[in-house]
Amino acid sequence: MKLVRKVTAMAMASCMVMSLAACGGSQTAATTAAPAATETEAAKTEAAAEETEAPAALDGEVSVFYYTYGDTYISSVRSALDAALEAAGIKYQDYDSNNSQTTQTEQVTTAIAKGTSLLVVNLVDSGSDDAAKNIIDQASAQNIPVIFFNRSVSEEVVSSYDKCVFVGTDYEMAGHMQGEMIGQYLVDNYDAVDLNGDGAISYVMFKGQEGNAEAIARTQFGVEDADKVLTEAGKSALTFYDASNANKYLVDQDGAWSAAAANNYMQTILSQYSEANGNMVELVIANNDEMAIGAVTALQNAGYNLEDGSATVIPVFGVDATDAAKDAIGKGTMIGTIKQDAEGMASTIAQISENYMASADTFTDVDAENVVGTWRVNIPYATYTGEE
Repeated sequence: MKLVRKVTAMAMASCMVMSLAACGGSQTAATTAAPAATETEAAKTEAAAEETEAPAALDGEVSVFYYTYGDTYISSVRSALDAALEAAGIKYQDYDSNNSQTTQTEQVTTAIAKGTSLLVVNLVDSGSDDAAKNIIDQASAQNIPVIFFNRSVSEEVVSSYDKCVFVGTDYEMAGHMQGEMIGQYLVDNYDAVDLNGDGAISYVMFKGQEGNAEAIARTQFGVEDADKVLTEAGKSALTFYDASNANKYLVDQDGAWSAAAANNYMQTILSQYSEANGNMVELVIANNDEMAIGAVTALQNAGYNLEDGSATVIPVFGVDATDAAKDAIGKGTMIGTIKQDAEGMASTIAQISENYMASADTFTDVDAENVVGTWRVNIPYATYTGEE
């Protein structure tokens, strides 16, 4: 990142020379020798400055609003963004909305009243446009730029304000990639996964939140794309474990995408479905890694997915590639995940923040391949099964 204002050591050295000359008088030998020494010191000082130079602070402060600090993936974005803003010489204030849109909207109002220079918003309520519109209305009235990130905001809303962008992902892609990964794994390991030998794989789907675009896409495509791979290989499509559930998913009622919610669901499932009864859930699909880890914990408590490899492994798949998920994949207790690049998202947000604050073009020094039109940047996903 390019940050302004260098004060060169050579300029300092020149001042020193002038100072010595002004002191002149009878010390002719001393003053004649001084320039060479000064030049040497100046060279050293300049070299040191090149190595240790810190960015000059930009005027103003960025206000960053997180839907909750409790989300593991969001916490990784927060850590990376804090570091990126500091490296760019940008002052910032973080806010925890604690999964409450009312709280977040009040926080935005307060930050604007305090004179914030930029709003960076991880929206709580992405199920409708109302919350995003409210924030844009407040910001545009004070000519304050807005960067929404991670949780989807529609093009119509973002484009309604010329100082607003969205930094996120092509969220449907995560579902497609997860579905393809699951389908291929099942084709390669079908007999081992089909515990009751009925020729169909029984699954449970954990959905993070109703109305959330990412959750909807992952729920749909994680299954549809897996089914496509299976049927093309001559296998049966997936079967939801509970025929009475028309939705074919279990949702975190608190909208927190939490390990606790998935763990509670999985414990209840395992009390009714088992290998002994011939109806064991044979596959777990989760919309994020937190819920995947919650399911793994419940399975381990029931004697499955043990780290020593001594027990049957029920395949579990997630999204995010959190450290906990990568650790579980390394130990064989979880099979795969889709990496959502926290560092890439954070560095892009920091760069756009710098651009806004320096009155530069919005997408200066942002990877052009990731820029979509004039309103958003998509950070690419990647499949993770144990190797970077």
